[in-house]
Amino acid sequence: MAANSRKIHAASIVDGEFAFSSEDFRKIAAMLHADAGIYLPDAKATLVYSRLVKRLRTLGLASFADYCALVADHAGADERQKMLAALTTNVTRFFREPHHFDHLKRQTLPPLLEAARRGGRVRIWSAGCSRGHEPYSIGMIVLSLLPDAADLDVRILATDIDPNVVEEGRQGLYEAGEVAIVPPAERSRFFVRDRTRDTRFSVTDDLRALVSFRELNLIGHWPMKGRFDAIFCRNVVIYFDEPTQTKIWSRFVPLLMPGGLLCIGHSERLLGSALPLFTSAGITTYELARGQA
Repeated sequence: MAANSRKIHAASIVDGEFAFSSEDFRKIAAMLHADAGIYLPDAKATLVYSRLVKRLRTLGLASFADYCALVADHAGADERQKMLAALTTNVTRFFREPHHFDHLKRQTLPPLLEAARRGGRVRIWSAGCSRGHEPYSIGMIVLSLLPDAADLDVRILATDIDPNVVEEGRQGLYEAGEVAIVPPAERSRFFVRDRTRDTRFSVTDDLRALVSFRELNLIGHWPMKGRFDAIFCRNVVIYFDEPTQTKIWSRFVPLLMPGGLLCIGHSERLLGSALPLFTSAGITTYELARGQA
């Protein structure tokens, strides 16, 4: 038995307490791509091991082969969701890539919010919202321009594939270090100290009322019917292969209003048939050409 164990570990592609073969990595990468569209190159093997090793310890499994067998089985559906959550990157902060928020505040929102005052409808989508920093940043700008926006037909949809971060966003609780990056005027206006822990802050009720959090897989079914005035999908599709990226960009087109805003991540670029339908409005900032949607 000991010799067999040494043989298994000798074939492991990552040094560690659990055997992790190239076949194990291939299976996990294939499941992640099928479930979420995320592409894992071979260079990510160490990352996969480090993210999942705690799950093996918790489950009392002996190897990644055992783990792959579990998550591939129907009975392991819950663990497969935990695997997806563990392998999803959720790096975020308030007002990340500030040029997008500057454009939203100075160019996109003023005419939309003026229309909202007259009974118009305004919809913004944060696709890949993580723990809520992005949609709440958008909401802070909206409320700074239109304080009673939550009482009008103005809403922000925040979606993510990971139900854990969706629930965190819905709770709207953030550590002091996370809130410190928010400009002082917005910080004092939109955050209150949490009563249960003084190192944590909660978003205000009017900001929370503006944002609706939902679980959504970008490569799955999209239930939304109406169009959006702006879509933020930043640092999300960078984890997809090019065919999947192209499909996502194309699916945004019929969901954007003519002239609608699309903001993407600093390392991303528009691909495929969607590209000629947009005009550049700044760094990784695009507007859907009028008459296209």
